[in-house]
Amino acid sequence: MTALLARWLYALLWRLGLPLYFARLWWRGRREPGYRRHWAERLGLGRPTPPGALWLHAVSLGETRAAAPLLAALRRDLPGLRVLLTHGTATGREAGRALLRDGDHARWLPVDTPGACARFLARHQPGLLVLMETEVWPVLLHAADRAGLPVVLANARLSARSANRAGRTGWLMRPAAGRITLALAQTVDDAQRLREAGLPRVEVCGNLKFDITPHPKLLARGLQWRQAVARPVVLAAITRDGEEALLLKAWRALPEPRPLLQIVPRHPQRFDDVAGVIAAAGFTLARRSSWTDLPPAQALQAQVWLGDSLGEMPLYYASADVALLGGSFAPLGGHNLIEAAACGCPLIMGPSTFNFANAAEQALAAGAAERAPDMDTAVRRAVAVADDLGRNDWVQRAFNFAAAHRGAADRMAGRIGAVARTAA
Repeated sequence: MTALLARWLYALLWRLGLPLYFARLWWRGRREPGYRRHWAERLGLGRPTPPGALWLHAVSLGETRAAAPLLAALRRDLPGLRVLLTHGTATGREAGRALLRDGDHARWLPVDTPGACARFLARHQPGLLVLMETEVWPVLLHAADRAGLPVVLANARLSARSANRAGRTGWLMRPAAGRITLALAQTVDDAQRLREAGLPRVEVCGNLKFDITPHPKLLARGLQWRQAVARPVVLAAITRDGEEALLLKAWRALPEPRPLLQIVPRHPQRFDDVAGVIAAAGFTLARRSSWTDLPPAQALQAQVWLGDSLGEMPLYYASADVALLGGSFAPLGGHNLIEAAACGCPLIMGPSTFNFANAAEQALAAGAAERAPDMDTAVRRAVAVADDLGRNDWVQRAFNFAAAHRGAADRMAGRIGAVARTAA
């Protein structure tokens, strides 16, 4: 199949699927109203912005957080920088508001059809496009190439599983990858897979998530929570659907008295569902959204806390003695484990960490994390760690691990700045 025909068929599927796409946005907007706003932007419409901005796309919350140190380094290296920040999720767009400065703008990423992408580029006329991590959109990259817009894939990663999947659609993805001006990979393994996927120029710069600095106020509040609780605390961080039931079953099997269990789901639209799972399991529940500063007496007596808030992960890590990594106890590849280390929180991972394979192996080698084969084993180990007065050595190893790998933001900003100056 030729690249032209593959792209045409792909775009046709997008056009035919637009009614279902917007129906899904409306459905998700029941619990996250942001999905029901500014729909014209997703079609490449909406208000134009001044030309020449650096267009940075961070699809969701994790990529938006990783973009923060990169943007800070770019603003330092490129005085007067204006940013056009796009997202695909409501949580990403909400978090992105904190990154905007005077002269910056936020928009939804246009759907990947020729018309939407062409309208977006015509309305905004950016000078450079920076895509975060894994965002390779065939039609968008073709439109950028036709417009002469340089494209950088920053903090790029490609797991072995994703590489195999991309290989099956190489007729579509390989031409798209070939239009990326520069990819800044997290690891040597990522770089090798990206080259094999068709990216012409790849450099290894490290992982931006090591450069994320936890907010001191959140860390301080987390320590206040720990003191107020006055018992061991186990955190289940960034959990996914199905993991909470496994966790609560294992938790129920523990002898009393048990530590306080905190559960922070990955997706905010699941907060109410997870609250129902906790209540159905017979545990007394306190929800973070029910208090503002210090937990009230009723929360301090609860068996389980539900972390139904956004942007407070450092607070939860600082308040916990040990954390279980969500997404790693189901075959989902895990989530960002670096933030736990930056907060000095000992971490226990499940068997599935292919999305962060290199960071996981580095954390294990540094003694900043341990791996458990299943949820039952992880829960028992977490309780043992939470009761261990000698956990301070693990805390220090976590801090050391996070500090040893910083610097990716400066390296990436230097490469992106060079591309921007060449394109100017």
